[in-house]
Amino acid sequence: MLGPALAAVIGIAVVGVFHGIRMYRAEAKLPGDLAIALEVGATRTSYPGMAIDRLGMRWAPSVQRLMGPRRVDRVRRRLDMAGNPGGLTVDRYAARRAVYGVLGGLVAFGMLMNGHVVLAVLFLLYGLFWTDVLLRAAIARRRDDIERTLPDFLDVLAVVVSAGLGFRQALERVAEKYAGPWSDELRITLRQMDMGMGRREAFEQLRRRNESEQVSMFVSALQQGEELGAPIVDTLIQIANDMRRTDAQNARRKAAKAVPKATLIVTSFMLPGTMILIVAGFYYAADVDFGAIFGG
Repeated sequence: MLGPALAAVIGIAVVGVFHGIRMYRAEAKLPGDLAIALEVGATRTSYPGMAIDRLGMRWAPSVQRLMGPRRVDRVRRRLDMAGNPGGLTVDRYAARRAVYGVLGGLVAFGMLMNGHVVLAVLFLLYGLFWTDVLLRAAIARRRDDIERTLPDFLDVLAVVVSAGLGFRQALERVAEKYAGPWSDELRITLRQMDMGMGRREAFEQLRRRNESEQVSMFVSALQQGEELGAPIVDTLIQIANDMRRTDAQNARRKAAKAVPKATLIVTSFMLPGTMILIVAGFYYAADVDFGAIFGG
């Protein structure tokens, strides 16, 4: 027979499911960027993601009010840094925070009523921070993709510029041939310049959208070359060489940090396990009567 706590949790879950279905099927006025994302970005979003967005869209304005203007601006900047993965916008972020938070809270309450305090805390943290964890992973993955692509891109750009095209035309030509986050960033920068923004400001916006050391090097070198009148081809080649040198130094640093970690794992887990196997092998090889030893 079900306990009172478990029966209460099941009842809350059933009511929540029916309420969610009713909200999903209801015609509601969507916030601006959420409506655009659901229409334009539907092909980039999975069906479960679209369902979660629609379930939480009524709560998205309330979540944004709780976040406050400064937090909303920080989230918008982080979404830009992540490249709006899956068409994610601020409203969709708030909608997912609401849905995950409610589900995590309900499951945590059920676990707490059954005495599972640790699981309750884990599910509550999952509901509150899972969206931020995914966003942080998307930012790191996108930054790695950009830093891996940038040196080769600069080499190709230098070749195209040396062939006689202007920097702006060469940038457009090479960006068309590449695919990925760096190409997307360049298209945004070019579109900003088409709309009247100066080249310096457009590249400053590019720097702010990407917390990457190599992107900052690229923008700083271009601006310094423009101020000093240095040839753009030489500047691009020098930037690419500096980036490859930085990559090699970062790889050596990561390798140096990996050695102590591997040593710690070996001494903490593998060495004791190996010693246990050796000692057990000696006992079995010596034909020790374990029954006699333990009084069996």
